[in-house]
Amino acid sequence: MSNKSAITVSTLWRYPVKSMMGEELNGAQVNLTGLLGDRYYALIDVETDKVVSAKNPKKWPGFFSFRSAYTAPLEANSDHALWITLPDGTVLHSEQTDINDKLSGFLGRPVRLETKAPDAAKLEQYWPEYDGDSNEISNEGVAGDAPQGSFFDYAALHLLTSSSIEAMQKLYPAGRFEARRFRPNIMLDTAGLEGFVENDWVGKTIRLGDTLRVHISYPCPRCVMPTLAQGDLPADGGILKHAVAKNTPFVSFAGKELPSVGVYAKVVHPGWVKRGDSITIED
Repeated sequence: MSNKSAITVSTLWRYPVKSMMGEELNGAQVNLTGLLGDRYYALIDVETDKVVSAKNPKKWPGFFSFRSAYTAPLEANSDHALWITLPDGTVLHSEQTDINDKLSGFLGRPVRLETKAPDAAKLEQYWPEYDGDSNEISNEGVAGDAPQGSFFDYAALHLLTSSSIEAMQKLYPAGRFEARRFRPNIMLDTAGLEGFVENDWVGKTIRLGDTLRVHISYPCPRCVMPTLAQGDLPADGGILKHAVAKNTPFVSFAGKELPSVGVYAKVVHPGWVKRGDSITIED
């Protein structure tokens, strides 16, 4: 059974380097491994072999101020060269021979730019609610339900709706809620629906546009990242406490019950998706 809705794709986002600011797109190819070029690169901490992530802002302060963008439109199996813009405005090219030295010097720790995660890759995650005790930093596996060797945390595709953004804004009027705080791949305009509507999609398959079909696998657990400053968005711990935490369901992760906003999805059939595409919910 299919139910064509009035919900449409409003924008798409790609993050060429994990935990850096990314690119807003009008359309994109989505393959079985996710949106083409998304989290294709990451920085690796040379000393620990862990993936560098904004989830540990104490160790990597200001990492959200780095910006990444591809040098040209991407095609499958094509060159994925990119530009990295540092917070001071310096622009680096992924193929320059001293890029690792430049990145390491700016971050104050030796790092290397990679396109494949180390075996059994992990990242460090800061939990503000445990600040000051032994549980404030945890080590989490990378990839989860996504392809091994990739740099996704749990899944290759993340969807978020405008109604969830509006619901959080009502819960916490003092906060600034924008899609980029939550780093979705596909932002959906829910045409006036209210509440966290995507919660009801878990376990269902959704068609976006003519060919792309995705299975909504589980709610997206939320950590410290939406509270961090990025671009002109200020740091705001109330984002989690007063808005995200009001949504259910909570998700069990790393021994903790985490609030969720948005949903993760697995690609069932690849396809091109663009702004304005309608969605069909298949039971």
